[in-house]
Amino acid sequence: MQIPVFTVDAFTNRPFSGNPAAVCLLENDLDEDLHQKIATEMNLSETAFIRKLHPGDDFTKSSCFGLRWFTPTNEVPLCGHATLAAAAVLFHIQKNTNSVLTFVTLSGELKARQVEDHIVLDLPLYLTYPQVLQEVEELIKAAVGDMIVQDLRYSPDTKKLLVRLSDAYERSVLEQLQVSAQGFLSAEKTGKVKGLILTLKGNSSGKHKGHDFYSRYFAPWNGVLEDPVTGSAHAVLSSYWSEQLGKKEMLAFQCSRRGGELKISLRNDGRVDIAGQIAIVLKGKLTF
Repeated sequence: MQIPVFTVDAFTNRPFSGNPAAVCLLENDLDEDLHQKIATEMNLSETAFIRKLHPGDDFTKSSCFGLRWFTPTNEVPLCGHATLAAAAVLFHIQKNTNSVLTFVTLSGELKARQVEDHIVLDLPLYLTYPQVLQEVEELIKAAVGDMIVQDLRYSPDTKKLLVRLSDAYERSVLEQLQVSAQGFLSAEKTGKVKGLILTLKGNSSGKHKGHDFYSRYFAPWNGVLEDPVTGSAHAVLSSYWSEQLGKKEMLAFQCSRRGGELKISLRNDGRVDIAGQIAIVLKGKLTF
């Protein structure tokens, strides 16, 4: 059996930065266990599987497809960067002729469209609620040690914990922070956290001006110690920072080693548009 496979760096316009995702185009149904085996083999934070919903569908002409995402260890309900990568494969490699693509996913219907040199994803927007420190104190200590935490929020829909560091810190502090995410697994006693977001307000002056906020994201519960650039985390961060900054249009930067930039626009229908660029770095065939 042969399956076309691509590696796409998302939320960047340069190869070897942003967040890499593998994208598989499924001409026919794939045995259920093979999805996970392939994702484990690809060993990227996400592998996306695009499938046809009807027998007559065509990757070049159809506008609606099924989409699933797998980490090396399990299936996940939402992945932004791998959705961006999937849309890039359809738009740029398959030369899909539609202006908008719809993906049927575990998180409902997600849409992707091209706007100049960006692909815009229409994603759910997830609200956050104040989180009591006592419940997650050990986890936060494992993540940031004795650093000053300015705000603490939880997103029940995504099981993500948002930790806002003090505005007194610079971006470089977040970038240089040594995080041993493996230790989160034993430090998290509540069973309700599946992802940890560290975030920092942007700096309006200095050499990095222009970004409204910064973040890093850790998900050892899903087999991903640190994810380079995370669309789903920004579906949470967008609601938080929009409220804090009083803005609906924001530019965000995820401060991983690879780094990536996301353009954010809160919609009037309670969802969020997250736009990014891509670089396609590998085209091949899985053979088994």
